[in-house]
Amino acid sequence: MRTILFLLQKEFIQIFRNRFMLPIIFAMPLVQMVVLVFAATLEMKNIEMVIVDKDLSNTSRRMAGKFDGSPFFDIKSYTFSIDEAEDILRANDADIVIHIPNGFERDLNREQGVSVQILLDAVNATTAGLSNAYATNVIRDFNERIIIEKLGPLASGREQVNIMHSFWYNPDLNYKIFMLPGILVILVTLIGMMLTGLNVVREKELGTAEQINVTPIKKYQFITGKLLPFWIIALFELSFGLTVGKIFFHLPMEGSIALLFIFASAYLLVALSIGLFLAAISDSQIQVMFLMFFFFLTFILMAGIFTPVDSMPDWAIKVNKVNPLAYFIRVIRMILLKGSGFADIAREFYALCIFGILMMLLATWRYRKAS
Repeated sequence: MRTILFLLQKEFIQIFRNRFMLPIIFAMPLVQMVVLVFAATLEMKNIEMVIVDKDLSNTSRRMAGKFDGSPFFDIKSYTFSIDEAEDILRANDADIVIHIPNGFERDLNREQGVSVQILLDAVNATTAGLSNAYATNVIRDFNERIIIEKLGPLASGREQVNIMHSFWYNPDLNYKIFMLPGILVILVTLIGMMLTGLNVVREKELGTAEQINVTPIKKYQFITGKLLPFWIIALFELSFGLTVGKIFFHLPMEGSIALLFIFASAYLLVALSIGLFLAAISDSQIQVMFLMFFFFLTFILMAGIFTPVDSMPDWAIKVNKVNPLAYFIRVIRMILLKGSGFADIAREFYALCIFGILMMLLATWRYRKAS
């Protein structure tokens, strides 16, 4: 035990002497949280629109006003030519074109069917799908309003149905509340995994690792001395991130914070063990950085922070069962936003414990030490 304590003392002294590590530990998380929470959003706003109004009637202007009053659309220009609007769309200067044909008001007054054309830039399928859904809802709402004005509330022999929405866990539909826990998991993982790996490989490059190798220190003592300091630092980063989220973004904390830190402790055992293993098979900081980039980027893209995991192909869902990042992102959202208890996250907790033990044994076995 004394040997491990001396190793921990050495590691903390070395960490706080390193001018490169201190900004990473303290400054980087704050800056990235503030920036990424606002930038990493799937909300669609300021969709640039061109309206082709060939009718120039009071009714067509009312429809254009519906789009102008929507918080999602930004009307870039009005034109009478569909060819000009298509040129704007091809030039990537607009996202959507609404084409109101000639005779729009006349046909509505005669109770004839009227078609409104929607042209979309579908290079980004997600943007196009959301833009189409928003535009369709605006037109549907306008259509219902016209029917009620002309035929009354019992139009078409059917009573109007008012739908009242009740959103659980995030009633204001604040996307920052959804993104913040996921970004916090990424930052904690990045700091813990990266610093652990770089610290071990740096000692290899400086030659201090060889000096430790010829001492009577056991493998498990060396691994513990390397892992525990960054485990403590990562937990501090988690508490720091939660504090920033509560103060600046009003992050709700419906569940037990103690349960969150217990789960985070098991998760960090996995993340730091992966960093130690990658450092054990690398000979330079460049090598370990490339390896971490490969694994970390794969973990992030499959973790469900931007897209739902259930929407992935079946093979990706099966592969994702060994992705620790996916477990923690799901659990931190469950605890903070839904107030989930241990029974709700027990499967993920036990899976991470098993995964962490296996990775720790693998990192200890792969580490080469002179006899």
